[in-house]
Amino acid sequence: MDLLHLGSLLISLTAIFSYINHRWMRLPTTIGVMLIALVFSLLLIISGWFELWSVHEMAERILSQVDFNTALLHGMLSFLLFAGALHLNLTDLAQQKWVIGTLATVGVFTSTLLVGGLSWLCLKAFGFDVSFIYCLLFGSLISPTDPIAVLAILKSAGIAKTLETKIAGESLFNDGVGVVIFLVLFGIVTNPGDVTIGGAALLFVQEAIGGLGYGLLLGYLGYRLLKSVDNYQVEVLLTLALVMGGYTSAMAMHISGPIAIVVAGLFIGNHGRMLAMSDTTRHHLDTFWELLDEVLNALLFVLIGLEILVLNFSPKFVVAGLIAIVVVLLSRLISVAIPVTILRLKRDFSPRVIRILVWGGIRGGISVALALSLPPSPVRDLIVTVTYIIVVFSIVVQGLTIGRLVKEPLSKP
Repeated sequence: MDLLHLGSLLISLTAIFSYINHRWMRLPTTIGVMLIALVFSLLLIISGWFELWSVHEMAERILSQVDFNTALLHGMLSFLLFAGALHLNLTDLAQQKWVIGTLATVGVFTSTLLVGGLSWLCLKAFGFDVSFIYCLLFGSLISPTDPIAVLAILKSAGIAKTLETKIAGESLFNDGVGVVIFLVLFGIVTNPGDVTIGGAALLFVQEAIGGLGYGLLLGYLGYRLLKSVDNYQVEVLLTLALVMGGYTSAMAMHISGPIAIVVAGLFIGNHGRMLAMSDTTRHHLDTFWELLDEVLNALLFVLIGLEILVLNFSPKFVVAGLIAIVVVLLSRLISVAIPVTILRLKRDFSPRVIRILVWGGIRGGISVALALSLPPSPVRDLIVTVTYIIVVFSIVVQGLTIGRLVKEPLSKP
């Protein structure tokens, strides 16, 4: 099946699932379409068991042509990150900079170590032969909260503005930091003799700091170009070029594309919006990026739901995934509670902030994409399946209950 037919099929399924969700289920779009895709996939699997149709084999064959890692990390991610950053207020972000910065750096490092260490102990206890470095690699890909999932779910959660800024800001930046840590550890796994501590530290600085600096440059150049014209068609096209060209060139220079696009999005969404755009341009720019964000989000979560067709769900892998859910949540609790408790000495926080930050730390497609990028091996199959189980639990269970947690009466403990 060629790319046009494959894309047409996926878009058609996404449209049908979105219609069913909006018409009858009334769930947040991302959660609803993913659940419908999961049910659809399970029905195909059951049909294969009873040999009712050959549809199951055909669906597996079609889905195997979708490179999830490439589709997300080198396709959708740049657009989704820019759309998320475009609507984040820089003043609100600056007020929460210490919380966001600490959670996006120290929190991710801490969680990576905790998930890696606890996973190694648990997997060893259950008879899995997984090296410690692979467990750390798993910790790095599952620790960052996914900005795509987080931002999509926060829209319907009714969360307080300050908490929304903390969770959204953290997810936008810890995604970039998490990918950089993953790349460093991935280099150690694939070329253990060629990576030194100094080299790993240099790679991290190059990716993270380079991404930050390049993002500022992209944002400034985009701002100057937008300010020099007053034509919304041209200005929307300029932002599209900034995202696509900026992300591709960042990856080619081996600096963090996600961080660069988030920084550029913040620059354009704040300075560019206030000083370089007319009201007409702002309206059309917002409409374009909101629509693109909604369509790509729905498509991504349909892909997550369909991915179950090509994964290995042996009983041992499922048990490992259920244990890993507890490990990841516990690690998230520790990596959030320590910095927030320390920061509480100098500033006030909203009630139940730790509980909400922990439960609002949604994992999504980025974790699945990173897991699928691992080289083929039995360990890869285990990590991919465990990651998928955690992501589905995170989106469905945490995503559907975070609003209820936020709205609980303050008198409750």
